[in-house]
Amino acid sequence: MFRRKKDEPEDSKPAEAAEPSMGGHGEGDAEAIAPRPFPRPTPPSPGALARSVAGPIAPSAARTAVPARASSDQVEGRKLIVGREIVLSGQITSCERLVVEGRVEASLSDSRFIEIAEFGVFKGMAEIENAEIAGTFEGTLTVRQKLWIRSTGKVTGTVRYGKIEIEEGGQVAGEVQVDTSKLAKSDANDGG
Repeated sequence: MFRRKKDEPEDSKPAEAAEPSMGGHGEGDAEAIAPRPFPRPTPPSPGALARSVAGPIAPSAARTAVPARASSDQVEGRKLIVGREIVLSGQITSCERLVVEGRVEASLSDSRFIEIAEFGVFKGMAEIENAEIAGTFEGTLTVRQKLWIRSTGKVTGTVRYGKIEIEEGGQVAGEVQVDTSKLAKSDANDGG
């Protein structure tokens, strides 16, 4: 092993330049410098790892327990999604946004927006602010503001609307009426 001579100061020679011991003979064997083990790396904490990957955590974001409230223009607050291969029946109220990807047999009231996906089916009654239909609607549909019927959409039954937009390929069958009184009332409420 490496050793230093007794009469040499510690700073005179670096440890790498010290003379090696010759088979353990000679004076100073008792003072041989023991090898130092390499320090073990400590694993990062889960929080430090997340910060290194995602960047620093803002103090306000870490303390926020309650999500910020959505503005009145957004319809994401009370959202219900009926996924594919799900069947829902009954009465739906106070739903700001209903997304139908499966099958719904219900009456929908006091709601703002309905979206029926391409393979979604809604049967029943719906009274709504706005609707976007890319799937199938059967029954009574009252849209106070705007009704969008996409190219894959099919609406049958009694339809009342304020404004309508139908893409090429979209279908409407049954009793269809423009309801200007509800549209005017809704515009007056929105405008002040």
